[in-house]
Amino acid sequence: MAEDHVQPWKIPPIVQELAAGVPEPQSRYVVRDQDRPAAAAAAAMPEPAMPEPIPIVDLSRLSAADDGGEVAKLQSALQNWGLFLAVGHGMEPGFLAEMMQVTRGFFNLPIEDKQKYSNLVNGEEFMFEGYGNEVVLSEDQILDWCDRLYLIVEPESRVVGSLWPARPHAFGAVLREYTARCRRIADVVLASLARLLGLPEGRFVGMMNEGVAMTHARFNYYPRCPRPDLVLGLKPHSDASVVTVVLIDDAVGGLQVQKPNDGGGGGVWYNVPIVPNALLVNVGDAIEEPRAQDAIEVSAGSLAIFYTLDPEKEIEPLPEMVDEKRPRRYGKTTTKDYLAVLFVRFARGARAMDTVKISTAELASGTRSEDG
Repeated sequence: MAEDHVQPWKIPPIVQELAAGVPEPQSRYVVRDQDRPAAAAAAAMPEPAMPEPIPIVDLSRLSAADDGGEVAKLQSALQNWGLFLAVGHGMEPGFLAEMMQVTRGFFNLPIEDKQKYSNLVNGEEFMFEGYGNEVVLSEDQILDWCDRLYLIVEPESRVVGSLWPARPHAFGAVLREYTARCRRIADVVLASLARLLGLPEGRFVGMMNEGVAMTHARFNYYPRCPRPDLVLGLKPHSDASVVTVVLIDDAVGGLQVQKPNDGGGGGVWYNVPIVPNALLVNVGDAIEEPRAQDAIEVSAGSLAIFYTLDPEKEIEPLPEMVDEKRPRRYGKTTTKDYLAVLFVRFARGARAMDTVKISTAELASGTRSEDG
């Protein structure tokens, strides 16, 4: 078993170190032709026009609860995209810049300093928290052109302090403040979502306060790539969270999304526009697999805060939202089991959501009615 752990392909190099010394990415990072960021350009096709813009929602007006126009924007965003760009969130541009500054500051530390927080136990066994890369499940797995730092930031009882960087010195304080402010964003969005669905305002916020609901932070760093046309910074994925709040480098951007239920889309990727000081808010696992190509012609970073439910909590469609006209489309699972599936499916470039989706045949036959 020990021999299996040390197979070289299971321990990919730190991309930031690799990028500094190669004229082009190794084959392990080269994505299929049809999935490449520059595939459309290579085919002399113009950038696809969005069927409709991703809404920009002013949370300061949304939280007032009496602004019908802002509520309508949120409803349109969730129905058509599953995400929106949030402004009026109460975070000053200087504070967002500081959060991005400490993010870059960590990744710019010497490699020996960053390895103190490695996600490899004894240099061999992968764990989710810490600094490094994603888990590698197979020798032919296509790797992301990305290094990451993954931390649990709430509740305090689950925080592993030894994995929190001591440098930059402001890292911990800024992250804690940023996490608290993002929590307020999540509460406003979830309360508004409940109202839109005709549910009590505290329906979803209350779920977030049950048991040991955890908040995760994922810091992504996309080093400059000598051949950005061959790689992806972050493979297509969906988020196994109730709410995800993403801070994107304003100077670079690079996030792309597919539109859910886009009848004529055929897998078309749309660029998320850069709106200075806006945060990207994704509600649950609703969106169709975002991916990051982050231009990778210059180094860039991003920070995603994921709000998840208690690991033992069962996840299933709300009973009050299911009836004969709206049958269950997804089965039952737990947060813990779904997260475990997510990490494996993410590594393989597949969607975790598909593992709990009820097939058309099952819907027609009525099977899985009790457990999904």
